[in-house]
Amino acid sequence: MKLVINGEEAISKDGINVSELLIEQDVKMPEMVSVELNGSIVRREAFDATNLKEGDKVEFLYFMGGGSVAE
Repeated sequence: MKLVINGEEAISKDGINVSELLIEQDVKMPEMVSVELNGSIVRREAFDATNLKEGDKVEFLYFMGGGSVAE
């Protein structure tokens, strides 16, 4: 099936869930990634139960810590 992942068209197997997609896409440190599906954040505990369908838009969101530089 066709998906849009991080703004790019991708092909994935039918019936895949969010957890499987993270593995299929070889996402590094999946425990540190948030997933947005069609504009809504998917709760981590729902990854296994959230099946994807043709045309879904998926974003992998990586949060990074940092600081500010004061002058």
